[in-house]
Amino acid sequence: MEQENKINPFEDENPFEAEGFSEVKNDTAVTKCPACGANMVYLPGENCLYCEHCGTKQEIHSKSSEEMAFERLLKENNTWADETHVFRCENCGAKEVLDKNEFAKTCSFCGTTNIVETDELSGIKPNAIVPFKLSKDDACGIVKKWARKKLFAPKKFKKSVTPEDVKGVYNPAFSFDTATFSRYNGVLGKYYYRTRRVNGKTVQERYIKYFNVSGDYSMFFDDVLIQASTIINQKSLNKLQPFNTNDSNEYAQEFLSGFTASQYTKDGISCWEEAKVLIRQKLRSAILSQYTYDVVSSFNVSTECNNITYKYLLLPIYVGHCNWRKKLYNFFVNGFNGKVTGKTPVSPLKVFITVVVGLAVVSALGFLYSFFGG
Repeated sequence: MEQENKINPFEDENPFEAEGFSEVKNDTAVTKCPACGANMVYLPGENCLYCEHCGTKQEIHSKSSEEMAFERLLKENNTWADETHVFRCENCGAKEVLDKNEFAKTCSFCGTTNIVETDELSGIKPNAIVPFKLSKDDACGIVKKWARKKLFAPKKFKKSVTPEDVKGVYNPAFSFDTATFSRYNGVLGKYYYRTRRVNGKTVQERYIKYFNVSGDYSMFFDDVLIQASTIINQKSLNKLQPFNTNDSNEYAQEFLSGFTASQYTKDGISCWEEAKVLIRQKLRSAILSQYTYDVVSSFNVSTECNNITYKYLLLPIYVGHCNWRKKLYNFFVNGFNGKVTGKTPVSPLKVFITVVVGLAVVSALGFLYSFFGG
C-alpha cells in the first residue's frame, strides 16, 4: 500500500543521466554602499557585506534554511534568473553563475580568459547556502602548508609553492534526509578449523559453517550530500567534507556578491538516484555489522524510504592552482573548514627511493622469516 512521501528507491537501478545546464540573462542590482555608493561584497566569516572602497559593513539578515519536501523537487520551477547571469569558459566548458552586475574575466577552474556570457537559464534557485567562513588569504596559507606536507612533491616546489588565481566559487549540491525501513535475508559463513596429520605433519584445514540471517532494520539518514556539478567530482567533494550543512543559511543574493557559483549539471532527481546507491551501501554495512561472519554467501535487502526531504545547497569552495614547470596543479579548499584536496607534482627520485627502500625492507623481513624457520 502506497503512502505519501514514501517510495522504494531500489526498484530502478538504471544508470544516472545528467541533464545539461539551463541558464539566462537578467537585470537586478548589486548592493550599493550606503556611505560612498560603491559595490559591496560578502565578507567571509562576518556574515556581512563589505565596501572595499570605504570600509563600511552591512549585516546580512538571513535565517536558517529549511528542509524541502521531496515532492517539490519533482515539480520545482523556481528560478533565480532575475538575480544572476551565466558565463561559459570556451576552454574547459565550465559554467559559472554570477550576480547580474558582476562579470567573469577568467575561468575559476582553468584560468583562461576565453569567457563568454551565455543566454541560457540559470536553473532552479538554491534554497540553502553555506557561506564562506575563510578568506582567500586564509585559503592560500592553508594550501601552502598542505603542499609542503606532500611526501612525494619536489623539494623546490615545496619551498616556492604559490597558489595562483584563487577564487571563491559556490559549488551546487543536493542533500537528502530520509528514514528507511528495510527487510533483509541472507546466508553468512564463519570459518572454523580442524587439525590432522598428513604424511607425518600436522596441518590445519579450514571449513565454513553457514547460517541464515533475516530481520527488519530501521535507520535514519541525515544530509546525504551529492555533488551536482561535474566540474568537481564526488570523490573530491567527499574529501572536503563536512560543510556543516545542518546549520546552512537560507539562500540570499548578498552571499553571492564578490563570488561566483557553478551551475549544476545534474538535477535533483539524478542526485537522488546517486544518494540511493550510498544509502544502500551504508545499510548493507550497518546490517551486516550486527553479525560475526567471514563470508557472505548471499544477502538481499529490500528498503523503503519515508519522509524524504532535500536541500539544494551552495557550498563554499576556493578553487585555484599551483604552477610548476609550466604545468598547472589544481586544488580545492573547503571555504568553511579549510580542508584541502588536489594534486601536486611528484618527484620521480623520491618515488624511486621509496620503492627501493620498501623492497629492501620486504626482502629483509623475508630473510628473517626464513632464517628463523617461520
